[in-house]
Amino acid sequence: MSRIIVLGSGAWGTALALSFYRHGGHQVSLWAHSPEFAREINAAGENKSFLPGFPLPADLIVTGDSAAVGKAEIVVSVVPSEFLRSTLDRVGPYLSPGQIILSATKGVENHTFLRMTEVISAVIEKTSPSAVSLTVPIGALSGPSFALEVAQGQPTAVTVAFDDPVAAARIQAEFSSETLRIYTSTDVIGVELGGALKNVIAIAAGVAAGVGLGYNSTAALITRGIAEITRLAVACGGHRETLGGLSGVGDLVLTCTGSLSRNRTVGEALGRGRKLPEILASLDGKVAEGVFTTRAALGLARRHHIEMPIAEQMELILNEGKDPHQAIHELMLRPGKDER
Repeated sequence: MSRIIVLGSGAWGTALALSFYRHGGHQVSLWAHSPEFAREINAAGENKSFLPGFPLPADLIVTGDSAAVGKAEIVVSVVPSEFLRSTLDRVGPYLSPGQIILSATKGVENHTFLRMTEVISAVIEKTSPSAVSLTVPIGALSGPSFALEVAQGQPTAVTVAFDDPVAAARIQAEFSSETLRIYTSTDVIGVELGGALKNVIAIAAGVAAGVGLGYNSTAALITRGIAEITRLAVACGGHRETLGGLSGVGDLVLTCTGSLSRNRTVGEALGRGRKLPEILASLDGKVAEGVFTTRAALGLARRHHIEMPIAEQMELILNEGKDPHQAIHELMLRPGKDER
């Protein structure tokens, strides 16, 4: 039996906690950003704010106590990218040698352009005892996985990546179940960037749908989107083959086409003429990571001299108020290229 704590009580964190609990034999805790929210979940017996309709087992612990992190063997971080650093500042001092940290957040930090495992590593170095940063393996979980369907127990396959294959194998053994199939990888960079950057392309797919374009346009965006993602991931040290797997093409197809995708939903609303602040307010506290990742992805791309035309147009729509029709028009009129 392992002691597992999930940091982040949104829909995805709650769904993962339920999945790990269903595996059997684990002591699972769900950490909320405040004691008040933890009490609200405990009182209701479910996470009514982010994942209503899924009762939490009585022995699945919901807590707002940062010290609870120190009691876990496996720490799974599902904190939105914009809050990850400040959250780790709170819980970092309680981490201990011998733990395993797994990031399940799909984003890139703004301004620093760091992947989530890099943010975790940097904060641990600063806030935790020196022995922790030397001994704690940090990995990433990504793949096509809507929180609602994971919570429902629908069959889902994801990838777990660690530099250390022993750590990856342990997570695979601990978390795999009849509803969650886990593949392992040593390509942390490719797995993380595939999961983060697909959200940008999903916004573009939503924009295309919102302005009334059809399946041809969506297929083109998905295909050229994976080309953009792969170029940047490889430039950062990732492996091209990873982007053809679950955390690349798999997650991209799901997020670009699935009605449960928040990023696609944001894009659709933009394509119909709604303004970004109004759209984000309508999400009721839920996060569309692509909104924050777009600018960070472009910063990372410029650092590596990588061209990302779809991401560039999404940035102009999101943050400069560009007409979505004009953005699509300009993508189509770019100079001709060889597909390779």
